[in-house]
Order: sequence, then C-alpha cells, then structure tokens
Amino acid sequence: MDNILPIVMSAVIIFAVLAIVLIVSGRKGGDFSEDGGKKGSKQKGRSVIIREATRKLASDPHNPAGLIPLGDLYFKEQNWEKAAPIYETMFTIAAAHREIDPFLASLRQGICALKLGKIDDAFKGLQAALKISADNVDVNRYLGEAYFKKEQYDKVIPLLKKVIILNPEVTSVYSMLGAAYYKSKHYRDSLPYLKRAVDANPEDKESLFNMADAMQESGMADKAMKIFLHMRPDPVYGAKSCLAVGMYHAKNNQNDKAVSDFEIGLKHENIPADTQLELRYRLSQCYFALNQIGKGIAQLKQIQLVNPTYKDIVTLLSRYQELSQNSNLNIYLSAGSSDYVALCRKIVAVFYKRSVVKIQDIAVNPEYTEITAIVENAKWEDTELFRFYRTSGSVGELYVRDFHSKVRDSKVDKGVCFIAGLYTEEALRYAEGRPIDLVDKSNLTRILKQIDMSNK
Repeated sequence: MDNILPIVMSAVIIFAVLAIVLIVSGRKGGDFSEDGGKKGSKQKGRSVIIREATRKLASDPHNPAGLIPLGDLYFKEQNWEKAAPIYETMFTIAAAHREIDPFLASLRQGICALKLGKIDDAFKGLQAALKISADNVDVNRYLGEAYFKKEQYDKVIPLLKKVIILNPEVTSVYSMLGAAYYKSKHYRDSLPYLKRAVDANPEDKESLFNMADAMQESGMADKAMKIFLHMRPDPVYGAKSCLAVGMYHAKNNQNDKAVSDFEIGLKHENIPADTQLELRYRLSQCYFALNQIGKGIAQLKQIQLVNPTYKDIVTLLSRYQELSQNSNLNIYLSAGSSDYVALCRKIVAVFYKRSVVKIQDIAVNPEYTEITAIVENAKWEDTELFRFYRTSGSVGELYVRDFHSKVRDSKVDKGVCFIAGLYTEEALRYAEGRPIDLVDKSNLTRILKQIDMSNK
C-alpha cells in the first residue's frame, strides 16, 4: 500500500495539470470549431438532445441546460438558421448564467450571424469575444472576414496577419488577406499572400487572377500576361483576363492582337455587365486605330443599347459617324503623316478659286504642319503661311497669337489657320483686323468635300 499511494497521487497531479493545460489552450483557439461542439465531448443521440432541450425550454426559454446542448447540435450541423437565435439568446443572458461560457456564446453568435449574411449583428458577438480572448484564432479569422465583407480592408489586414502568427497552417486566410491588400491597392504587399493561397489551392482562380493583376500593377507585366493568357478560357475570369491581355497589347500598339483578345473575351457566356461594356469600348478603340471605322461604330452602338451615357461614347459616335461619311476628314484626323501632308497640299491648292498656288516649303511639327506658298491670280499675288492643327477640340487665343507671331516674323503677306474643331470667342476677337484667317471645322469640311484623294 505504501508503494501504491505515491503512484496514485502522481497520477492525480498529472491529470490535474493536463486539465489546466486544456482549459488554457481552449482560449487560444481550437477548443471548438464551426463543424463541431467541444472536442472530445460525447454526443447524445440527435433526437434525444432535441427532445430533452425542447422540454426544458418550453417551461423556461432561458434555461442553459436546454440552450447549450441544442446550440451545440445545430452549430455542429452548420444549421445556422436554427443555431443563430439560440446563441443570440445565450450571448444576451450569459452574464446572468454561470453555466454559459460567455466567450463561446459571443463567438458562435458572431459566426452564425456572419454565415447568414447579417454582418452588423456578427460584429456584436465577435468584438465581444475579441475582448475576452484577443489571441484566439477563430475570433480574429471571423472578425477579419466580417470586416472584409464590409470592405473595411484596413481592419481586415491586422486581424488576419495575427491569425497567421498564431497558426501559420490556417491556409484559408491567405486568400482573404491577399485580397484585402489587393482591393486596397497595396498590390505589391498582396503578392506573397496570394501566391501562398494559390500554392495551397491551385483551383483558387480568384486569387490567381488577383495575383496576375497585382503583378501588372507592380511592374511585372510579362509575368502577369502569362497568367492572364492561361486564364482566358476560364468561365468565370476568362473575360476579365482577355480584357487585361487586350489592354496590354493595345498599349504596345499591337492593335491586331488586341482585337483578337477582346473578341475572344466577348465570346464568353455570362460576362459581368461592366466587363462586357469595357471589352466593347476597348475593341472599338482598336478598330478606330486600325481605321476600321464601321466596326468601331458597331461596337459603340452595342454599348449605347445597354448604357447610353457610358464614358464618352456619345462624342465618339458623333465623331466617327461623321468620319465614316467623309473620308477626307478621316484622313485629316487619323491618317499617317504622308497621307495627311498630301491632303494639306490639296487643301492649299483649292483654298483660293481661280488661283495658281506654288508651294515653297512644308514643315511638319509635332503640334502642327505648316505650308508656305505663293498664291497668284489675275488681281493679286501673295506669299501666305498655311498652318494645320489636327485637333477636334477648342482652340484658344494663345494658339492664334502664336500663329500671328509666326506670320509676322516670317514676313509673309497673310496666314490661314485650319482646325477640325472650334475657335473660342477670344481667339476670334484677336484675329479681327489682323492678316490671318481662321478656318474652323465646318469650313474645313466644306473644303474637304471638294478634294479627290484618289489621285495624290
């Protein structure tokens, strides 16, 4: 007996220490989960639990002996609709009932509300649970998710980073943490977490797409394009990937490739409305750059049917419909330098009727083209400076002043300035009484209709 007593006492002490360790570790997380009750606890049969709990709650709706097992059962089954009111009740009455664990009641009330999409209700329990145990993995994880759903990404990041510190193996948070950085435009910071999420789950297409887009925003366009090209067939992210690749090609003046990208994107089914509109808009820009005006107009009209005020389509439609009807105006605004200069020469030749024009000099500058010519007719002979702006916007007084200075300094008799837009009132007033003529879009269009560019 003397030998047995120390052994028994040692065993009692060991069990006591283990019990304390388990209680303490429970507050760190892992003592419960959304798919189960207390770990290691023995469950009664489902029907027995429901019958006994219902009987107890019939006489006292706040009876912990009925609420606790019934809440455990529904929470384990992920029956959030039935579990939510039970944990809402326990969360409310926990202070008055020592049998109810206030931390567990708070956390589960928050999780149930979160699962049901009642985000504001979820904050009540989750924030209360955080005050009780700030280092619990589940609290930080689900509170982070609640803030994520509210798009408060600055609050998501520290919570989920803490989850990773507490338990790096909780791989489910890497995707959300990466997305929080990505959506708050901290693209480079998002990359390691998005990569970890994709490594853990290669089927996580959202993280893969976000990672590619973050790479592009971080100056790693070549790497991003490889991912986007890989994702073009994806039924969910394919259209967006086509849009990204097409924009990349268009930016690099590879408009033929961009057209192919955008057309592939539009072949996808169930494209989000905003993505479809942007695909069509970008496609129209490429068609216009390739001088395929009819196809570009067709895309703008498709956009107009869905959203008549989308971006600047009203202005673009007006402009390109006019260009489609006036090929010379199209050359004036959009053609390459050679065709454009050839057209300017023709304009100078027909500007004065029954006159002989002898071109003396042509100067092509980034902002404008100038032609100096001698104009002769039966009544007079002048040396004139013709300046051509390709702008279709408004031209103000500063431009006209600059042109007048050039006319004066060049010692020519007169100057004529052409634009494909309008002059401001200040510009028109400045030209009055000076040896310069201002030709706006309406007069330019009238002149262009007289020109045959088939014989350059």
